[in-house]
This record gives sequence, C-alpha cells and structure tokens, in this order.
Amino acid sequence: MSTYKIAGVQMDVRLADVNSNVSQICEKLRETTAAGARLTVFPECAVSGYCFSSLEEARPSAQPIPGPATTAISDVCRELQSYCVFGMLELDGDRIFNAAVLTGPEGVIGRYRKVHLPFLGIDMFTTYGDQPFAVQAAGPINIGMNICYDAAFPEAARSLAILGADLIVLPTNWPPGAENTAAHVINARAIENGVYYIAVNRVGTERGFPFIGRSKIVDPVGKTLAESHTLGEDILYAEINPDVARNKHVIRVPGKHEIDRLADRRPEMYATLVQPHELKRPGRT
Repeated sequence: MSTYKIAGVQMDVRLADVNSNVSQICEKLRETTAAGARLTVFPECAVSGYCFSSLEEARPSAQPIPGPATTAISDVCRELQSYCVFGMLELDGDRIFNAAVLTGPEGVIGRYRKVHLPFLGIDMFTTYGDQPFAVQAAGPINIGMNICYDAAFPEAARSLAILGADLIVLPTNWPPGAENTAAHVINARAIENGVYYIAVNRVGTERGFPFIGRSKIVDPVGKTLAESHTLGEDILYAEINPDVARNKHVIRVPGKHEIDRLADRRPEMYATLVQPHELKRPGRT
C-alpha cells in the first residue's frame, strides 16, 4: 500500500485544566491533519496532567470513556477524517486508570489502561490496567497502545506485535532519568518486533517535575525517522508503510541468512516469564 503519514505532538499540559488541554489537542490535531497526517499522537495524561498528589485531587480531572473529552476530540476527528491517540485519566466507578484512547471518524475505537505503574505522579494512586493487550485499526494501520513505563517491559510490545500491530504508540511523560529510554529502548522495541514505534513525550514542568521531550518515531529496522531535540513544544512527522511492518520474514541472503522475529520465537522456553511473583515494590500494596 502507499505510505501513511503520522504525527507526534510534543506539548506542554496544564495540570487539572481539562478544557484547556482538550482545546489544545483539537487545535494541534487540525494543524497536523492540514500537514497531511492521518494519525496524530499526543502525550500521556494530555487531557488531565500527571502530577496529582492524591486520587481525590485527580478525580475531578478524570472522565469516563466515552465522555466529554473523547466526544470533543472524536468530533474533530470526524470533521477532519483523521485519527488521534491521546492520554487521559479514565473514571470507571470508584476506580481511576491511566489510559490512552484511539479516536477516529467513527468515535472511540479503542482504549488502553496502563499495565505497569511506576511510583510517580498519579500512577502512585491509579488502578493497574485490567484489560488484555489489543490491536485496533485506524484506517489501514493496525495500532497497539502502551503508555510510558510499559516500554520498559518488552513483553508488552511483543504481545502487541503478536496480535498484529503495524505501529505501537507510546504516549509518555518521561522525566529526567528516562534519557536512555528515549535514546535506546524505543529503537530496541521497534527492531525486536519489526514494527513502527512512536513515543510522544510532554514538555514543561509540573509541580517541580520537568519533562525531557525527546519524542521520536522509529521504523521496523530500528532506524530513527524523526526525533525532537528541544525541551520545548514540537511536532514530529514521518511516513510509514504497514506492508514493511507486516513482512516479518527478512531475507538478507536467500537461503543463507533469513530471520523471522515472530516465527523464530520459542515460547515453550519462556514459562518463567509468566510465573506469578511475590516481589513488592515500596509504597504500593
């Protein structure tokens, strides 16, 4: 198929100012679509902000899915015939999840609840993601969603690759200390799974926590297609071709050097990975 243009919006976010953040997302979505992007990705918690000090403080900034924020962004997607992934706090009864949402002309297409939670910001208080990894279609592109800390766990990206993702999207809030994740891990996740990978970070400072930017887009052989080198707001663009991601059988020398990163797996040897553990991390029960 022909290539498919994607965009990543590295933006600042206002803590607990949902209306302002949604307005900025919609404005930037118009800008990227006008530039030819068919999918635009925004940071983790782009709707709500991240550095809440309690669940009670965060609750007014959390919304159900679907809800007012997803409806507003979906309406713009419908108008523009475009797709969007953004982070928000999902309210589900008494529980709050750190979530990513895929919207398009048809409305909410899919959501993902963050599985791996660091002891930082709102993740100190949110509920662990409770839904299986899944892949959804945004037009001709099959998308899998992870969030921030999930990138540190290769099983998450591998699960999405097995499920047929052409592109893994990672809305993130990388603080200082995550520079090597930005520099190396994103490329590793792309090449080890033969997928495109876009990681979109926020910028600015929230309650004393600065964010480092370093958003990037990587192709299935681990080549960086676009990368931000500023601590300020930025927009990245890249052309991707899902046929490249779907061809897992790589022939370098016919009959002598061929690899397939999915077919060459040995899952019968990986039982240790799925054994429950009793390790407890400080600060969380």
